[in-house]
Amino acid sequence: MALAVTALAQVSKPDVSQNSRKRKKERKKERKKERKLYQRLKTVVSALCKIPLLFLLLYVFVCSLDILSSAFQLAGGRVAGDIFQRNAILSNPVAGLVVGILVTVLVQSSSTSTSIIVSLVSSGLLDVQSAIPIIMGSNIGTSVTNTIVALMQAGERDEFERAFAGATVHDCFNWLSVLVLLPLEAASGLLRRLSQAIVKMLQLSSGEEAPELLKVLTEPLTKMIIQLDRSVITAIATGDQSVRNLSLVKQWCPTTTTKDNDTTWGTHNLSDHTQKCRHLFVGCSLSDLAIGLILLSCSLLVLCSCLILLVKLLNSLLKGQVATAINRVVNTDFPFPFAWLTGYLALLVGAGMTFLVQSSSVFTSAITPLIGIGVISIERAYPLTLGSNLGTTTTATLAALASPGDKLAAATQVALCHFFFNLLGILLWYPIPATRLPIRMARALGKQTARYRWFAVLYLLLCFLLLPSFVFALSLAGWEVMIGVGAPIVAVISFCATVNVLQDRRPDWLPHGLQSWGFLPVWMRSLQPLDDLITRMTLWCRQGRSK
Repeated sequence: MALAVTALAQVSKPDVSQNSRKRKKERKKERKKERKLYQRLKTVVSALCKIPLLFLLLYVFVCSLDILSSAFQLAGGRVAGDIFQRNAILSNPVAGLVVGILVTVLVQSSSTSTSIIVSLVSSGLLDVQSAIPIIMGSNIGTSVTNTIVALMQAGERDEFERAFAGATVHDCFNWLSVLVLLPLEAASGLLRRLSQAIVKMLQLSSGEEAPELLKVLTEPLTKMIIQLDRSVITAIATGDQSVRNLSLVKQWCPTTTTKDNDTTWGTHNLSDHTQKCRHLFVGCSLSDLAIGLILLSCSLLVLCSCLILLVKLLNSLLKGQVATAINRVVNTDFPFPFAWLTGYLALLVGAGMTFLVQSSSVFTSAITPLIGIGVISIERAYPLTLGSNLGTTTTATLAALASPGDKLAAATQVALCHFFFNLLGILLWYPIPATRLPIRMARALGKQTARYRWFAVLYLLLCFLLLPSFVFALSLAGWEVMIGVGAPIVAVISFCATVNVLQDRRPDWLPHGLQSWGFLPVWMRSLQPLDDLITRMTLWCRQGRSK
């Protein structure tokens, strides 16, 4: 009997130990499941908390862009108006192109510069033929905003390379379109004749203004900071000397009273139908330039801060499986044989989004950080940008249709010229993959900025300020001086750029001795001498400060 009990005990012990091991394993599995569930729940809650913060940062980012535009208009609006007064110079197509670039860079708004052009054309101070090169220039000038935004991602080389390439693809498209269409327009008047024929065909009648959906959201904040009277710039451009001493800062705002859902003006007394505006700079004794510089520095600070936080927040949200899924959705083409339709769908998306937000600068600036962190490829960003160009011209066309009867035809023709310029540019540089030169040019610029970060600032200053100012100064001296001085400089710059591109690629069809371009001076085949000079100047400045 005792032996039997002992045997049973020996048999039951292993069973108990096995059961305990199984229980421990099951508990471990349950704990792992609980930890995974907790981590997933924590990730979801964190993402849900970050999404409102993302929208808040995006809202402040867009508002800061609006304030930045107002700051540029305060600082350079009068200069822009004075530039437009030189009607004799504007008859020169190259000078008109440069004026369009400079004015749009100064006021940071292609819609403002276009409205000035419409006013000049409708008042008879400028003909449509002279206005077309200015419109082309405004198309180039409006792309400066997203290039500035790309500079804020200079901390990480790979992100900076992608962001700068994505921003400058807009510039490259505009410059290439101008290089082809401006001589064609000067020789044949293609855009002018085409827009004139469309205006004659249409039975035009004044309509309502285009909806400004983005303004409805941003104005509650931006109106508390600054309000501008943009008609002052237009009046200066048209030669109205009575507004010469007026400030662009709006002091008096119209007030309306609503009764039975109808808006009626107040009595005949000025004080009854106007009231003191409510923003930070009402009654300020500072000049427009001083207010503009204050707003410029503050808006740039807010813009940089929002962009840095946006990039970090997007990096935390769009990582791992989420980033992979978004990349597949955004950057993947339709299956064969409909792959070619993907780019055209992106064109329509870019046009639609720009029409909704009423600003190509806002849309292209918003996708620039996404290009930098790798969510959107430059191949997909290119059609989105081209669609954005079309979207902003559609908005301008609708706004032109709301013009008064005496300005309606001129305003519509100018807006249609803008539309056809972008449409012809798309037909030139998008349908055939081999002609998509802006992508290759933007990639080359991105590689240069990754190698030499100062190149981005140099590019910005040269393309949007120094080079246009130099060409404008040459245009004042006449055609002969401009061609005699400008043609050799353009030839040298084009040759150096070609050499640098060929040197990086080292094509097999070139002879072996030419692939290194060693027979040329170093400054013609490399930016290293300029990099050494900038490095020495930086070290010298640091030593001077330390002393």
